[in-house]
Amino acid sequence: MHHPHQIPQRNTARSSKPMSEAAFLTDFHHVASFGATENKGVERQAATPEDKLSRDWFAAFAAQRDWEVRVDGIGNMFALIELVPGAPYILLGSHLDSQPLGGRFDGAYGVLAGLHAAQRVVERLRTEASTPEFNLAVVNWFNEEGGRFAPSIMGSSVFAGSMDEAKMLAVKDLAGTTVAQALEAIGYLGTDVRPELAGYAEIHIEQGRILEREGITLGAVDYSWYTQKLDIEVLGEQSHTGATAMADRHDALVAASKVVLLVHDVTAQFAAEALVSSVGQLTLEPNSPIVVARRVHLVADLRSASPQIVAEARGSLIADIAQIAKDHDIRINVNDFDVRDIQYYPEDGLELTEKVAANLGLEVRRIRTMAGHDSVAMNRIVPTVMMFIPSVDGVSHCEREFTTDADMLAGVQALSGVAWEMVHGALSPRRNAGTELFEVAAK
Repeated sequence: MHHPHQIPQRNTARSSKPMSEAAFLTDFHHVASFGATENKGVERQAATPEDKLSRDWFAAFAAQRDWEVRVDGIGNMFALIELVPGAPYILLGSHLDSQPLGGRFDGAYGVLAGLHAAQRVVERLRTEASTPEFNLAVVNWFNEEGGRFAPSIMGSSVFAGSMDEAKMLAVKDLAGTTVAQALEAIGYLGTDVRPELAGYAEIHIEQGRILEREGITLGAVDYSWYTQKLDIEVLGEQSHTGATAMADRHDALVAASKVVLLVHDVTAQFAAEALVSSVGQLTLEPNSPIVVARRVHLVADLRSASPQIVAEARGSLIADIAQIAKDHDIRINVNDFDVRDIQYYPEDGLELTEKVAANLGLEVRRIRTMAGHDSVAMNRIVPTVMMFIPSVDGVSHCEREFTTDADMLAGVQALSGVAWEMVHGALSPRRNAGTELFEVAAK
């Protein structure tokens, strides 16, 4: 029986460390220039010209190393490295798209780390006598952020089969442009065959402050929070802001404002930090300074480690929203949207992360993810490893988002070690036959 190669106690990458680390930082800060904002953030929403710049760079990085590049039908990009002809792939990566006025690190770090980790594995295979079990690939997932096109985590979810490709291609942004049209406009509506996978690994900034507070470099993600969104449409009546008597108005924005406050205040019904909630998007019609709003559309986001807490918060909101509609004599439609179960990551993957961290001398702890990630979608179909590195001040989805070069470099080392082990069969589905790797909590 083949045994996975064990990483020795000393760091075998030391001899090439200065060169490889400098190369990573150069590439990372270069990619951060695509869509750069004045306050050191990035504006690189899915399938925009700025996103195209980062995609072209990804393709060039792969082409320079003679790695095959594929683009699938939802715009996911893959750089494929053949190590074992005919074998499935271990996939590394994240996403290059950003939120509006987003940060440089969210998503992009994971893609750059994946590319450089893959390169380090290839270089190590040239110098060490070992026989890989799987091929290696790096991915840039389409529209993880969901800022321009909802829902988020789109590309990886289509890949995993949990979202329908045709329906996602038909999704429109606020300007009426479909996903298909946007991808075609930048040249990334592909037709290539998706690679067969044997595992997935992703590294990401924490977007919280647990690692920073505890002075720990690496987080091994053990489960994701339960998430659900509410699609809320408030329907009033358009009228003149000056001429219409107050008693005769049916102001959708006033009612929607009360809904926003309800979503915020519902967290107070539970223990501190047991539930997080927000309204992050609101659109107003007709959006004229002299017209009472006829329609407001908003999306409420509820997340907790407890599905029961989310269910209770949802029930409370629906009842209170119905009362607002009655009080204002308007209609409010509420629909469940983008509901995601808790996902538990494989124990073998957690132990692998901890072993690699120990061999590198990195302190590691297990940590949950409150945010959604591409790894959550992938964890449904293949053995998946998810890792975090610290976020300064715990902030993300803003220009102030920051992670130190030292923490980024440590994370690349960790991902390289995990990738090395995985291509040598560490989490092989065949080796773990009969083991339930993808347990999903009861709804």
